[in-house]
Amino acid sequence: MKIFYNRIRFYSNIIIFFKIINIFIYMKKLFTLIVFSLLVMVGYTQDLVTIKHTNYTTIYSKSKKYPVKVEWWITKAKVGCPTPLARKDNFKPDPQLVAETSLAADYVGSGTDRGHNMPAAENQCQTPAVQDECFYFSNMTAQYHSLNAGDWKSVEVLERQIANQNDSVHVWCGSVGVAKTIGPDKVAVPTQCWKVIYIVKTKEYLAFLFNNTTDKPTGVNSHKVNVADITKLTGFKFN
Repeated sequence: MKIFYNRIRFYSNIIIFFKIINIFIYMKKLFTLIVFSLLVMVGYTQDLVTIKHTNYTTIYSKSKKYPVKVEWWITKAKVGCPTPLARKDNFKPDPQLVAETSLAADYVGSGTDRGHNMPAAENQCQTPAVQDECFYFSNMTAQYHSLNAGDWKSVEVLERQIANQNDSVHVWCGSVGVAKTIGPDKVAVPTQCWKVIYIVKTKEYLAFLFNNTTDKPTGVNSHKVNVADITKLTGFKFN
């Protein structure tokens, strides 16, 4: 009987031993996963640079070389002045991030426009220096002309009309994805561009999502989505 109980104890100890080994293996895998996740998060954070200028704040991706989000306010004063400044296409690097935004050569012959995120037309009622800031490449996205001069521009006109009627308008826009790259610096051409508009007076949100393609314009209404769709796509919240 004593031998029987000793055998039971022996096998029980073996089972406990293997359970401990399994727990150790599980904890090791879990630790590895946590470390990997942290490294990915740190890498993503280091890729994004937040830069504040007079009229806008840009969150710029150093790897994609376009802003993932640009945020600003429009008011009557900023878009309704009687004598706006003449537009000067003074595209240049952002002085706060020169190396990663010296991209003029990349757009030459690329088949894409230097697409503004915060529009130039919303920077013409202050000073030439303020207007120059909106021409930094940290405010530019490689957009196909059919989008940049089509439905994207139509939404820009719409937001200014709303600001003239209702004054304060909060705007966010950005891009996602990589369809291809252009130029020696491999500037990413995004797959989609998006915009969210909040009208303070009416407490109304408008949201738009555009495919960055050479397709002909189809009108702004065909691009309307819910704000929740943009949040799901980008991870950004708008408030």
